[in-house]
Amino acid sequence: MPDPLQIKSHSIESLRERFAAEGVRPFRADQIASWLYARGVEDPDAMTDLDLALRERIRNEWSLSALEVERVDHSVDGTTKAALVAADGARIESVLIPEEDRLTLCVSTQVGCAMACDFCATGFMGFQRNLTTAEIVDQVCRMREHAPEGRPISNIVFMGMGEPLLNLDAVVEAIRLLIHPKAFAMAPRRVTVSTVGLVPKIGELLAQVPVNLAVSLHAATDDVRDRLVPLNRRFPLAVLLETLRGLETVTVRRPVFFEYTLIAGVNDTPEQAERLPGLLHGIPSKLNLIPMNAHPDSPYGPPSDEVIDRFLRIVAGKGLRVTLRRSRGPDIQAACGQLALRA
Repeated sequence: MPDPLQIKSHSIESLRERFAAEGVRPFRADQIASWLYARGVEDPDAMTDLDLALRERIRNEWSLSALEVERVDHSVDGTTKAALVAADGARIESVLIPEEDRLTLCVSTQVGCAMACDFCATGFMGFQRNLTTAEIVDQVCRMREHAPEGRPISNIVFMGMGEPLLNLDAVVEAIRLLIHPKAFAMAPRRVTVSTVGLVPKIGELLAQVPVNLAVSLHAATDDVRDRLVPLNRRFPLAVLLETLRGLETVTVRRPVFFEYTLIAGVNDTPEQAERLPGLLHGIPSKLNLIPMNAHPDSPYGPPSDEVIDRFLRIVAGKGLRVTLRRSRGPDIQAACGQLALRA
């Protein structure tokens, strides 16, 4: 259920229904959404097409923001990371990544993470709580205030702190606001949700919102993946991949994006690379190779450039669509697997 006091936890439809029940004309919900999401205005006095009585009610009865910016760090490569604080003191991180043709925001869905992946700094924090819809949406509102001038956020990736599918209801409601034409009006193809493989929830997500799916794979055999991703012991590779093969929403035009973090001496061997093409056969997909970003909690590190190149050549030579993703923001601990709210 949405927080009755936090306006950003309400869908536009639920806001219309609430207004109608209270004798307020429902179209006022559309106007408020336009101010909050399209124009970034959170001062009721500035919402000039609302009558004075409604502006007063909004000011007295609703909270229009859910997060405050505690700290902003800037990388030498242009990446921006912010530590954001909720009303109860819970802290999360969001990362803004500028590229030549896009501006991508990486949002968090939980405070900490329960998945305990062996190479990820967030997993060492443990799990504290889920974020509300308002706290997910407000990351977009707060971070666009720190975007390069004149550049709107073009892409959203649910790849920050937490496992999005363990907070599915709030994530789906946030996505509906992101793609609603009277809210942020983002194209669904510009929204990506990443999961480590929570099999029962994958189909449920894609049945509710038409977003891109990313799956954190990280290994081509169960023995290696069991070590890196403990959830694999519950949903092993065969179960995960068979589920993905059965998804009608996965097509050549909307493939599964497999994320594979390359870890020196663990999953970077030629044997792992040789197995990947057969493993992913029958799933329209693209493989993103990501050299591990080292952090103080883990003994692991990235392979050498020679090992990375060898792995890339093997999988590409067998016909897989593959991209090598270089880290963004490692100097401010903003890269993949580094989010942990360090001082």
